[in-house]
Amino acid sequence: MPSAQEFKGKKGLTRLWNALGYSRDGIAAAWHHEAAFREEILLATVAIPLAFYLGKTGVERALLVGSVILILIVEILNSAVEAVVDKASPEKHELAKRAKDMGSAAVLLSLLNAAVVWACILWP
Repeated sequence: MPSAQEFKGKKGLTRLWNALGYSRDGIAAAWHHEAAFREEILLATVAIPLAFYLGKTGVERALLVGSVILILIVEILNSAVEAVVDKASPEKHELAKRAKDMGSAAVLLSLLNAAVVWACILWP
């Protein structure tokens, strides 16, 4: 297994190329292991084209699309927190529960944010 220093030593395009690979691997892991992420991707495949159709200005389109992408970002971060908590402490513990609940709350807030953004823009 490579050491952390090996990753830190990369510079320029090599570092960028590696980072893109890690990001691809992270999205693939979320897709394969997280049902909620797959459901939110389905939502995004409908909502993002709809946002381009319904948004009247560039700012409206950016807000509509951005609010949907934020859901995906928060879901991936929540899944990462859950994976680390499960690895660090497989037994039940109050701090583990708190971390997982807070991650879940962040996902809920991102969903509420998207609903508010969409309502504010689309409600006449």
